[in-house]
Parts: sequence; C-alpha cells; structure tokens
Amino acid sequence: MSNAKVLLIIAAFVALTLGSFIWFIVTWDPDKEQPIGQLTPAQIERATA
Repeated sequence: MSNAKVLLIIAAFVALTLGSFIWFIVTWDPDKEQPIGQLTPAQIERATA
C-alpha cells in the first residue's frame, strides 16, 4: 500500500471521528438528560440492574 493511500485512510478516519463528535454535540439535548452529579445511588443501582 502506498503512502498516499495510507494517508487517505488516516484522513478519512479522522474526518469520520471528528464529524461524528460534532454531530453528537450539535444534536445534544440537555433537557432530555439528567446531570450525572444529580444521580442518587438508588438511581445508579437501578440503571446497572
């Protein structure tokens, strides 16, 4: 495999990773999620059960 192909594969991976992270941030809805700091031990136990 040539150096150009390897660099293209690496660039594609970085672009995909960065793109998915940006998509996650853009579509994040904080009203639907409960902050981790406000979880009680009982809620954590129910989540893992």
